[in-house]
Amino acid sequence: MARRTRDYDEDDVRVRPGRRGTRPRTRRRPAHEDASAGFVTAVDRGRYRCLVGAGTRDERAVTAMRARELGRKGVVVGDRVALVGDVSGDADTLARIVRVEPRTSALRRTADDTDPFERIIVANADRLVIVTALADPEPRPRMIDRQLVAAYDAGMEPLLCLTKADLADPAALVAEYAPIGVPWVVTRRGDDPSELREYLAGRTSVLVGHSGVGKSTLVNALVPDAERAVSHVNAVTGRGRHTSSSAIALELPGGDGWIIDTPGVRSFGLAHVQPEHVINAFEDLAEGAAERCPPHCDHRQDDCGLDGWVEDGHASRARLDSLRRLLASRDPEQPGTRTTE
Repeated sequence: MARRTRDYDEDDVRVRPGRRGTRPRTRRRPAHEDASAGFVTAVDRGRYRCLVGAGTRDERAVTAMRARELGRKGVVVGDRVALVGDVSGDADTLARIVRVEPRTSALRRTADDTDPFERIIVANADRLVIVTALADPEPRPRMIDRQLVAAYDAGMEPLLCLTKADLADPAALVAEYAPIGVPWVVTRRGDDPSELREYLAGRTSVLVGHSGVGKSTLVNALVPDAERAVSHVNAVTGRGRHTSSSAIALELPGGDGWIIDTPGVRSFGLAHVQPEHVINAFEDLAEGAAERCPPHCDHRQDDCGLDGWVEDGHASRARLDSLRRLLASRDPEQPGTRTTE
């Protein structure tokens, strides 16, 4: 009996045994060279809203699902993806995301500082807008510090946006962060956010902050047809109600950049950030650490040089306390360390 010749490369196949004999299965995955490029603008229960043909006459929104070949690779708002299937954008059609392009940045957080599971909030944003109310609810500098750490770790430029300046004076909070070079804008209810708009022009920016600080109000002012729901702060708890249930990317009028609104958060874990990188978010303290701290200082030990740095007026005690709180929350039982609380 003549042996059947193979017309494929043996290095590219596996042989799967079965009742009906063996059959070759290729290891090569489709290249999908004809795939359409898309930008993920929203995610909802396993369905992805993607913009195809952005900036052209053929721009359209396409609904897609994630292809099995992606495995466990997640897809988030801001991702640049490759789409196949029905990319017409017509009603009741469904495309497939077959590839996620390399990310330029990824904003991450964990549930707390000991949680090993990190969650990517958005991808490919280049500016992190930290939205903080000056009153109703009261500002939380420790939350700001955490979000600054996340921004620097992701390679994003931070911007501090102080809302509700009609209720409280921003001077104290501005004074705390101005020395480290974090840019800031102040907004009031009913004002045109023109200064903020200048910072967002030509960029992909993500807004973060806990509930009730006014993110959705800002989005509605920046993108008039966004129609984001606005919440009120509970008078008893001082906390806002979550009105945004998922992240969504919205194009600024005139195509002058994108903003990504995110749900309000009440915690911002940093388990994914290496402890030695945390101090990079504290520029006023990082210089002192380089000049005065002993080798391998964890900044919580008794001979840490940052105490003297603060006493000499180079940084505030509140900033050093914040740094040590962050480090303590990551490793609270480390022996021989302390905080300045």
